Amino acid sequence: MARLRIVHRCNECGALHPKWTGRCTGCGAWNTLFEDVEGPDEPAATLAAGYALVPPGVATPVTQVDLTTGRPTPTGLSELDRVLGGGLVPGSVTLLGGEPGVGKSTLLLQLLGAWPHRSLYVSAEESAPQVRLRAERLGLAHDRVWLLSETSLPNIIAALDEVQPTLVVIDSVQTIADPELASAPGSVVQVRGCAHRLVQQAKRREIPLVLVGHVTKEGGLAGPRVLEHVVDTVLTFDGERHHALRLLRAAKHRFGPTNELGLFDMTESGLQAVPDPSHMFLSDRRTGVPGSAVVPTVEGHRPLLVEVQALTIPVTHAAPPRRSAQGVDGGRLAMLLAVLSRRARIELGQHEAYVSVVGGVRLDDPGADLGVCLALASAALGRPLPPTMVATGEVGLAGEVRQVAHLARRLGEAMRLGYRHALVPASSAVQVEGLRTTPVASLSEAFAAAGLTGGGPGLL
Repeated sequence: MARLRIVHRCNECGALHPKWTGRCTGCGAWNTLFEDVEGPDEPAATLAAGYALVPPGVATPVTQVDLTTGRPTPTGLSELDRVLGGGLVPGSVTLLGGEPGVGKSTLLLQLLGAWPHRSLYVSAEESAPQVRLRAERLGLAHDRVWLLSETSLPNIIAALDEVQPTLVVIDSVQTIADPELASAPGSVVQVRGCAHRLVQQAKRREIPLVLVGHVTKEGGLAGPRVLEHVVDTVLTFDGERHHALRLLRAAKHRFGPTNELGLFDMTESGLQAVPDPSHMFLSDRRTGVPGSAVVPTVEGHRPLLVEVQALTIPVTHAAPPRRSAQGVDGGRLAMLLAVLSRRARIELGQHEAYVSVVGGVRLDDPGADLGVCLALASAALGRPLPPTMVATGEVGLAGEVRQVAHLARRLGEAMRLGYRHALVPASSAVQVEGLRTTPVASLSEAFAAAGLTGGGPGLL
């Protein structure tokens, strides 16, 4: 029997090292080496066996390529179809990642329950009775959904031959193993090898395959980077643990755009689509309170109105003032505080600053800069902003307000929800009937239009 040996393998590129080092010599990544077991070299015939399952391709003029085979099939879940660009494409492989307990298994069970044809759910982490109890609680227990509790890759492939499903979900790719690979389940070798075999099976059978992936403590997908390269779509499912809102995004999608956002509400009966997220985000807003601003933003093609809250407190001790950001980037907040101090003469250097986006939403849109600055100035001055006003615009280092994309769509959503005044960049020429727009070229002009001028603490 061939002997096994202990090696250290890079979690990013898979390079082997005889001993642990802080940096991988193959890709240059730091702290990515993990202990692994290496077995004897496999013969070339064994390595090529999986690739022989896929028939050879035939060169065809691009104008004669059949488009009917690549059309997506709707999943029955409107928010999932929004992110996927219409549904799941036959032969596609989708990787779904998210923190434990966020609702990945619930989402996938609802996907299988809404799928009109026979499907297979491979549970490699939970037992079959556990999955059935969840399916019955969600009202999804019917004979179209087949269940397999298995961790061995050959047994999973045999089940595909027996069941002949039109959709397969594997939960999760880190817990299945191939006995032909001399490595522990979840290792780089196993994840990479099993992913390649499963992708080949999906392409050969022309059925959509959904893989569940674990995430690291930093929020990235665990396992080798090649796992994200071999799949067609990478979805992230996240949300605050103490909020019912769940957000679905596409980090990679070969069949459509990656800027769409799907919103779900976690209830006792499962995940419910959120048809009007702006109304939900603003339903509990209190008007007349300093530090509150409404920002129209765009996620993909969907306009959203969210509330940005700010709170400033003078520092009474020698320690550096604290800056806390929830839902906005901390570096972006530090930059906006510096611009307020230098360009708008609002000194918050001796104030603690807290900024939060209500509802658990994360704002990566630079068009939220003006709303964040107005909320901070309103909190520092103790003056509330007009209750029917929204503000959008990117703020530069010179204190200028720059234009943003999809302004008409943003303002249309604000008008639909009853807002009548909008601060917009001066370079924009968008007009919405029934909504008064005030072009502002700088933060000073924005503060004047919002009624924040005229002196006060911190405003010179």
